[in-house]
Amino acid sequence: MGRGQLHVLDALDRAKTQSYHFMAIIIAGMGCFTSAYDLFSISVVTKLLGRIYYFNDGAKPGVLPPNVSTAVTGVALVGTLFGQLFFGWLGDHMSPKKVYSVTLLLMIICSLGSCLSFAGSATGPMAAKGVMATLCFFRFWLGFGIGGDYPLSATIISEYANKRTRGSFIAAVFAMQGFWNLGRWNCWSHSLGRIRMCIQSSSVLCQSLWLHATSG
Repeated sequence: MGRGQLHVLDALDRAKTQSYHFMAIIIAGMGCFTSAYDLFSISVVTKLLGRIYYFNDGAKPGVLPPNVSTAVTGVALVGTLFGQLFFGWLGDHMSPKKVYSVTLLLMIICSLGSCLSFAGSATGPMAAKGVMATLCFFRFWLGFGIGGDYPLSATIISEYANKRTRGSFIAAVFAMQGFWNLGRWNCWSHSLGRIRMCIQSSSVLCQSLWLHATSG
């Protein structure tokens, strides 16, 4: 590392807390905020998917089979594991900010892909399998991007923070996940009536709700 780079790092360590510190917290923190949404919203979506694709007329609203529910819920976590390893390594060899922008772009594309999950012209059980397979595909790569968000957020904010506030700044970034968990109860409480109505009656309403939830 050259003397010029060491001088810049030393200046950042000695700098007083300024507006760009809070801007870095917001930028890095929004990644954690959206990551929490993408990971935790699927618990509600699985209820709606069972109602749409595993429902027989004259019977109670269907639910996802245990193996399908496990795959849809857990595939993003598997992607997160591999994403942490890959993007953590890549961030050490390239600019963390550039790699971070790639992870955010991947999260955006895969979130949209999740809400556009399709089964082609298939109908009945084949349509259900097609939608679940497409959804799992996009959620794996969504988790892959989320996995990169965690180490890179910590790296970016630690580079900008000074010695005195580095720990609190990193904690503030990852606390955004907690703010999402607080906010989601308010969000789901307002949607609870529609979700109950969906489960009891209209599959069209279920369709619109799960598409909205997966796309964020």
